[in-house]
Amino acid sequence: MIRKIISINSVVVVLLAAYFLIYPSIRVVLNIQDSALRQPGIPKSAWRLYQNLTPRYACWAQERVAQGQAEGLALNNISGTEWPLFGSVFYLWGIENLQAAWEAGDHTARVEPRVFAKDAIIAASELVIDPKHATWVKKHWGEDYLHRENVFYRMLVISALTSRERLLHDGAHMDLLRDQVETFSQELDASKTGLLEDYPGECYPADVIAALMSIKRADAVLGTDHSKIIQRGLRAFTGARSTRLQLPPYMAASATGLPCSEARGCANSYVCLNAPELWPTQAKLWYGLYDRFFWQQRLTAVGYREYAKGVPHSEWTMDVDAGPVIAGHGVAASAFGVGAARKNGRFDRAYPLAAELLATVVELPNGVLAIPRLLSNLSDAPMLGEAAILWQLSIQPERGVPVKTGGSIPAYVYIILLGVFLIGVWRILAAVWTFREARHQPEPVAWAPTLTAIAWVLLVLGAIAALSAGRGIIGIVALVFAVMLPVVKRKKTPKGTEDWPDAKLPPAPIMRS
Repeated sequence: MIRKIISINSVVVVLLAAYFLIYPSIRVVLNIQDSALRQPGIPKSAWRLYQNLTPRYACWAQERVAQGQAEGLALNNISGTEWPLFGSVFYLWGIENLQAAWEAGDHTARVEPRVFAKDAIIAASELVIDPKHATWVKKHWGEDYLHRENVFYRMLVISALTSRERLLHDGAHMDLLRDQVETFSQELDASKTGLLEDYPGECYPADVIAALMSIKRADAVLGTDHSKIIQRGLRAFTGARSTRLQLPPYMAASATGLPCSEARGCANSYVCLNAPELWPTQAKLWYGLYDRFFWQQRLTAVGYREYAKGVPHSEWTMDVDAGPVIAGHGVAASAFGVGAARKNGRFDRAYPLAAELLATVVELPNGVLAIPRLLSNLSDAPMLGEAAILWQLSIQPERGVPVKTGGSIPAYVYIILLGVFLIGVWRILAAVWTFREARHQPEPVAWAPTLTAIAWVLLVLGAIAALSAGRGIIGIVALVFAVMLPVVKRKKTPKGTEDWPDAKLPPAPIMRS
């Protein structure tokens, strides 16, 4: 029985290595050759991600709203409260980009995006405005949370409903959208500094810029015009209200407008994504400064730093907004830097960043991006990372922005690609050798063989059940434990006979007469 288990496990190891190591390596080679990474256009990897992500996102969002689980989350559970909402807005922005590409003639997808993704569009927008998903902002702002500062949440509401109307034209929640656009724009314009707070005592200028962008987009579906307010809004981010690098700060004091921190990469990338739609001239200046002070090449990789060059104690750190900072490289800054570079026509930056991104995500045969899935909140926002990548890869240059191509694939991509592929080959060869050994050797002796066999069967059945129910991670973990389970005892051999074949004793000496 143990020999059969080892043989089956060897086959499972081959399949897992092919699934998680060999296929993703080959997929990277194909992905990075896409010309739409080097110039305007939608990469094939984005279309493929959209087709695999959309039905999963629709089911997840519908179930989450129906279950009402967001209502009981703690206020300090940032990933559980915030991530489902802005992940849904990222998804909607990505679908808008794909719909624009379809209307421009790119019919890579067989079905028009707004038709194929209709259920997901509705589910994502309903999640964002769901009152139970607003429990955390109610705790911050009270029952008047929709009409009192609360920049981040209200920006998401405006963005989600605007995307839905632009895509579906179903007139859903238009009264809410109009109310939010009018009250929010008036409150922002009446602000002494042009700033409002996300949370009491916390003001993030990048979110204010995103809110202004959402108001401008909403004007297109409401037939309103807030262009003067938007132009006046620039006052909050320039002059004395900018940092020493003349970039908007990561945090500011809404009462005075003065910076409370230096500029940071996670905020800079977000600013450079939205500013071209609002103030093209200023956006060009900001992106140039960002590229000058934050772009780096280090440890075989290129990317945007989380902190400007020369800032002490900034090489290795982490927080919820920046993600890990590795040798100065900001993970969030570089990930959103893909879209910032594409929006500003800088494909010489976008191409190497996108190549690194695609080499890291581990795209599986079923379309799931393994690493973003693992780095997301598996219980509350499992598809945040994939939604963000869909948005980033589908962003196109702002109209009128000159396009600069170029850039090369960093050594990091080849190191990851070759390393993952060789590990996969090694695991397959080792599994084949183990399979052959198990077939041709005597029955191995295991510790507690009956208990081992029962546990193995239960783990395999559990893996099959989990995979059938769509619980992929649980199923894979169960399979891995099943593969690791059989522990074979080594036979004891007489001392000094270890090197003899089959550990047999030497033949008796021939007695001569």
